[in-house]
Amino acid sequence: MKRIAIGVGENENIIQACHIFKEKHPKTDIQLIYRDEDLVKAVLDNKIDGVVRGSLPASNIMKELKEHYPNMSRATYVNGDEYEFLLTPVGIDEGTSVEERYEMAMHCVEFLERLGKTPKIAVLAEGREDDFGRGKEVSNSIKESRKLTKLIKENTDVEVKNYFILIEKAINDKCNIIIAPNGRVGNIIFRSLVLLNSWPSYGAVTFGIDRTYIDTSRDQSIEGYVRSLVLVHDLADE
Repeated sequence: MKRIAIGVGENENIIQACHIFKEKHPKTDIQLIYRDEDLVKAVLDNKIDGVVRGSLPASNIMKELKEHYPNMSRATYVNGDEYEFLLTPVGIDEGTSVEERYEMAMHCVEFLERLGKTPKIAVLAEGREDDFGRGKEVSNSIKESRKLTKLIKENTDVEVKNYFILIEKAINDKCNIIIAPNGRVGNIIFRSLVLLNSWPSYGAVTFGIDRTYIDTSRDQSIEGYVRSLVLVHDLADE
């Protein structure tokens, strides 16, 4: 029997999601966790097959987990219009350097290849290509997007293109890995697509860790938490 642990905070959509999930997977043992420290213990427990953050707050949990896994990062697994993609970075303090975003991109590539999918990367920036010079932050973001695109091209055979700020073109081109210019922008994209516009999401896959851990928003819907439970259940088969 599989054992899955999930965090329960103020958003009790998670409770209803567990009931719905159990109807389809009655042989899976669901353990409800109400404290941050107990969720961290569950992630580190070899007797538990997978963990979903659920509606517990992320900050303390991520801080504790990074003490055990300092290179840990996340990518939100989103269902687009008839296709899926990974969006990273999504933590507001993640993806602060080109090198860090490169490692995140490589984790996404490995994950998709493990699922038998062909990676197609879109690199984003905080402006169009011809916006260079319109402020220091914009210019620096464009410069870094060029550097990241070049780094990926030089070190992999994966298809990659710099879309600058044109995320709509990246989505129309069915890119299945989208690299935001930093975690704050990635978090806003996630909230705009998933929480505001109701694009389905499985939650965030966690990389740089030898455990199956799905990070989720505290504001997710019942259906969103069900999808996260399905994902952690399926990944536990890997």
